[in-house]
Amino acid sequence: MDYELTQGPVLKSLLRFAIPMILGDLLQQCYNVADTLIVGQFLGADALAAVGSSFSLMTFLTSILLGLSMGSGVVFSIRYGQKDIQGLKERIYASFLLLAGITVILNILVFAGTDWILIFMKVPEEIQGYMRDYLVVIFAGLIGIFLYNYFASLLRALGNSRVPLLFLAVSAVLNIVLDLWFVLGLNRGVAGAAEATVISQYVSGIGIAIYAFLKFPLIRPQGKGVKVRLSCMKEIISFSALTCIQQSVMNLGILMVQGRVNSFGPAVMAAFAAAVKIDAFAYMPVQDFGNAVSTFIAQNFGAGQEKRIREGLKYAILTSMGFCLFITAGIWLLARPLMLLFVDAKETAIIAEGVRYLHIEGSFYCGIGCLFLLYGLYRAVGKPGMSVILTIISLGTRVALAYSLSSIPEIGVAGIWWSVPIGWFLADLTGLIYYWKKRDTLFRL
Repeated sequence: MDYELTQGPVLKSLLRFAIPMILGDLLQQCYNVADTLIVGQFLGADALAAVGSSFSLMTFLTSILLGLSMGSGVVFSIRYGQKDIQGLKERIYASFLLLAGITVILNILVFAGTDWILIFMKVPEEIQGYMRDYLVVIFAGLIGIFLYNYFASLLRALGNSRVPLLFLAVSAVLNIVLDLWFVLGLNRGVAGAAEATVISQYVSGIGIAIYAFLKFPLIRPQGKGVKVRLSCMKEIISFSALTCIQQSVMNLGILMVQGRVNSFGPAVMAAFAAAVKIDAFAYMPVQDFGNAVSTFIAQNFGAGQEKRIREGLKYAILTSMGFCLFITAGIWLLARPLMLLFVDAKETAIIAEGVRYLHIEGSFYCGIGCLFLLYGLYRAVGKPGMSVILTIISLGTRVALAYSLSSIPEIGVAGIWWSVPIGWFLADLTGLIYYWKKRDTLFRL
């Protein structure tokens, strides 16, 4: 079902659209979490460290495709809000050609540069074999990731957030079943965990592409087809490139922090690998809520409904902050039991470090919740450059402090953990000051 986000009760429209997105991306997290949990419990700490470090890399690569898809989705939402169907079709085709070409180039580069990637990430020698086996397979899933994220962004831009959820649900269950079969039944090791993930990614990617083609006539060529005009391509690039940069900078910073984590050895790597999955699950709902708010604002921005945008923002802030406070309490109470899902109870040092990470990060989830709302807001009103600035502030602070604080013996690896909420706070402050200065004109085309 497609929802007109420009009509109806604001809070109901926003939640009805956001909840399937939240559930969908939580399921998407299950891909790597299933790998991490099964690998950690059955293949040992070194294999867990390798898969966890690979997660940071794959998150960075996925962020490029996700950023391009999200930027395109904003353009689709604005055109859909304006009821410009012909313009929407032209931009759908232009976006697909652009993203498909970038995906192919990215795939070639990562396959050719696997050994350089291991050096850049400062992967310890005892981990390199595991990580190489995992990466060689997991890189093959980039095309599947592109297909899913592109068509999911398209459907969400049209108000349909349920179908992407359904495809991810099937894919996530399949991934867990194949993980158990390949790792335990076939003894395929870390490569088996990667194979399970790649197969699942193609099921969701190809499946949602076929669905969109069959159910949405506007994306199928008709008559002489649709010409891809240069102006359409420029518009897609102007939105997608900056959103891609914002997502890539965010995850490049995380990747650089991963390199610093790796320098502390396999035990800290394993603790970070497990804790960051829990962390991602904890704040993933507010990240997706921010993306849903972005689509809501973009449609209403295209329709010129400024009052509705302001009302939606008010509800979004209250909802996001309420959830963040709830999840902070949960992480404080459940940090150790959650770590035990990934790590054997005998690995006391790994568990203790993971709990310390979660207690520090979990205390400041309101900061990341606010930041995701700011990202979504500025993308939706045609100012993706502001989202890039906020990301640079957040991640630049995180990387700089992670390296400087952790080099102080009295602070050590805890400096890496504390750098994150400090970066969130500085970016939030910048974004809120900009909003206050531009609040009177920000929502006008």
